[in-house]
Amino acid sequence: VAKEIVEHIDDVNLSITFKVIEGDLTKEYKELKIFVKATPKSDNTSLIHWTLDYEKLDEDVAEPFSFMEFLVHLSKDIDLHNTKK
Repeated sequence: VAKEIVEHIDDVNLSITFKVIEGDLTKEYKELKIFVKATPKSDNTSLIHWTLDYEKLDEDVAEPFSFMEFLVHLSKDIDLHNTKK
């Protein structure tokens, strides 16, 4: 569970920056930002790039692999939704 805010929207570069401000992730990470960037392709589709910028509360905290897995599933769900239209 996480609550985030939209920190920045860049219409020119087709990107959005989110910042996690509450939730389970804040128990392990001092800061967590999610950057999403769309790169248009010639076939009228886009590649989506996810970048996580985070700072662990201490060295014993694991890398956020489960959150990255969530983002992969989210991307697949969005793709499935968009291809049905």
